[in-house]
Amino acid sequence: MMGNENIPTGKRHGRLSEVAKGFLRLGFIAYGGPAAHVAMREEEFVRRREWLSRERFLDLVGAVNLLPGPSSTELAIYLGEIRAGLPGLILAGACFILPAAFLVAALAWAYLRFGTVPQVAGLLFGIKPVVVALVAQAVWNLGKTALRSVPMAALALTVALLAMAAVPAVGLLISAGLLWMAVQEGKRFVRNRAALVAWFGLGSGSAGGALGALPVLFYFLKIGTVLVGSGYVLLPVLRADLVVKLHWLSESQLLDAIAASQATPGPFFTVATFIGYVLAGWRGATLATIGMFLPAFVYVAATSGFLPTLRKSPLAGAFLDGVNAAAVALMAFVGWQFVRAALVNVPAAILAVLSAVLVFRYKVNSAWLVLGGAASGVFLRLMGWG
Repeated sequence: MMGNENIPTGKRHGRLSEVAKGFLRLGFIAYGGPAAHVAMREEEFVRRREWLSRERFLDLVGAVNLLPGPSSTELAIYLGEIRAGLPGLILAGACFILPAAFLVAALAWAYLRFGTVPQVAGLLFGIKPVVVALVAQAVWNLGKTALRSVPMAALALTVALLAMAAVPAVGLLISAGLLWMAVQEGKRFVRNRAALVAWFGLGSGSAGGALGALPVLFYFLKIGTVLVGSGYVLLPVLRADLVVKLHWLSESQLLDAIAASQATPGPFFTVATFIGYVLAGWRGATLATIGMFLPAFVYVAATSGFLPTLRKSPLAGAFLDGVNAAAVALMAFVGWQFVRAALVNVPAAILAVLSAVLVFRYKVNSAWLVLGGAASGVFLRLMGWG
């Protein structure tokens, strides 16, 4: 892949236009959470546009799962940096976040005005089976690259089984990386354990409503800086802090915020936008969104030049191989959860099968699949079949 050095101005502007168009489109259609977002990007930027190799894409997937903050947003920011340098880094993240943030803020406005979140059940009913097919395709494609041997496949299977036993995802990723590094680079691992500890030390995180906007900003800035894990980790943290400890929200308000973020495309972490609006109006929504996502830009900018260097090291490369195998296993586990949640009746199962045929056999673009699934879901609900 071409680097960003010495790119003529016209070509750089062309790349920025590519970044903006690609991530704005995904910002409006990327339903389904991080696993679905990874699937759509693998299709769009690895297979269709060929911005980077599948191996490098896998390294990015593994890396963002180890960073604090919203992993799918950090992956978008990394891809923008690869394509168009620092301007691309900023543009990709903004274009992916803003559509969801505006939609969630609109839902929050409606919620405070009318006392409820608008119903989108039919839309989600049709989109979920499409997400199942997209995740299956990504697991298949990335698995062929990450699981290159029987031992690596066995490692991935072990990770999937432990995920089913509710072992935390971050612990599984780090443990898989360390185990595979020990297997592949045993003697070198012992000799370089001090350097490894230093590396992990550098990578670890530190630590219209009545409420003022600045406390909202500082709270979500803290969350975005130190929280490692997906939305499944974020939810209990928000409940413990905002409902139980600070009493900023009621249980029902938090549940409505979660529903709004799930009903919109893009990053789930825009739940902060909804909460910020409920607590402090438009200013609160804006500052909550900035606080939640700003650390992601900082983390990616700080590590974007670091990751390719790590891959060249046999020791760190083995660690990344283990993390990548675990990441594919966790995607498969999330995909199975999608299957159980999405295929609730015969029409949903038929939608999933048709989507799988279209994506595996005919390579139909994920955007058309999501739009088609949404339209089908609305139609099936109107007919009383969904």
